[in-house]
Amino acid sequence: MIRVNPNYSKIQANYLFAEVARRVKAYQEENPSAQLIRLGIGDVTRALPAACVEALEKASREMGADATFRGYGPDYGYAFLREAIAEGDFRARGCDVSPDEIFVSDGAKCDTGNIQEIFDLSARVAVPDPVYPVYVDSNVMAGRTGPAADGRYAGLVYLEGNEENGYVPEPPQEPADVVYLCYPNNPTGAVATKAQLARWVAWARENGALILFDAAYEAFIRDPEIPHSIYEIPGAREVAVEFRSFSKTAGFTGTRCGYCVVPSDCRAFDADGNAVPLQPLWKRRQSTKFNGVSYPVQRAAEAACSPEGRAQCRELIDGYLANARLVTDFLEARGYRCTGGRNSPYVWFDSGMESWAFFDKLLREAGVVTTPGSGFGRAGAGRCRITAFNSRENVERALERLGSVL
Repeated sequence: MIRVNPNYSKIQANYLFAEVARRVKAYQEENPSAQLIRLGIGDVTRALPAACVEALEKASREMGADATFRGYGPDYGYAFLREAIAEGDFRARGCDVSPDEIFVSDGAKCDTGNIQEIFDLSARVAVPDPVYPVYVDSNVMAGRTGPAADGRYAGLVYLEGNEENGYVPEPPQEPADVVYLCYPNNPTGAVATKAQLARWVAWARENGALILFDAAYEAFIRDPEIPHSIYEIPGAREVAVEFRSFSKTAGFTGTRCGYCVVPSDCRAFDADGNAVPLQPLWKRRQSTKFNGVSYPVQRAAEAACSPEGRAQCRELIDGYLANARLVTDFLEARGYRCTGGRNSPYVWFDSGMESWAFFDKLLREAGVVTTPGSGFGRAGAGRCRITAFNSRENVERALERLGSVL
């Protein structure tokens, strides 16, 4: 008799964004003529940069001729892309990252969920709250937790973010082996300073722990004092893996390309306490379970790393940031306390009522889709996340509608 993985039964309710989609679909079926404005799920709305489109077209033509056709690519990404990333994203900022420490994938979501496979099931995992659901659910599926109670899972260490700590929690007092950090943060839009990240690096080094640093939104940082990479902190190479994505940076949500950095000196430990390098384990995991990103997409990602591509990506991001500032100014003018919206595409605020009730109110009374804060964890109760991923015109229309409701 084939049995299912019992850990899946622990997962609470529906995946957040699936539930958002379900409620939106139900509303649209009841109101077929309604024109919704979506400021909920963080999906980009503007076209790919021209440099990326040109690279896609050229690479696709190469795949159509025997002389330039390519089959299976290198397991960890083509050298041309890994070299462009190492130079433009890290060395240009003084970070010591080499091309062979970069592993190209189909997105940060997959990497942050898959990385836990190379750790022992006894590893004690710390997650922020509010939290991007993948960090939690992937570890629940693996069997690292007990059942959920009152919005949290037994066995996880929760790092509560709030207005008092600016949604950048301090290292835990209780033992933890692995911690997920995300800055600029999804969902709160908070950013971490070098001093704050330095405390985390020091904690990891002192406790033999590992930081999984999700930097998918680093391209939205405009404050020169805010670090773009954990590797800007001395000592981080030994204790941190970093994840990045072209999804929001270059509009690749439908094209799919990201990467993670596993430094050669990054380590974990075996049962006897001996240091074990992580890079060979991740290489084995990827070569066994992943067949790589297509050649045309990697060429498009390379184009995003070119001077022309970076300028075009920055223009896209500046547009989204302008939307975020518009939303933040609108909410703050009405007395809402906001986080994010300046170095992040997300605006997080206290709605003053239960999260899903607020979501339904904005959906039904204004035709605006947002994301309920409670879907990101217990500490998100009463909060709401609005994204800047839409056109300026639609954001202005949405705020006009919200003005009559809030």
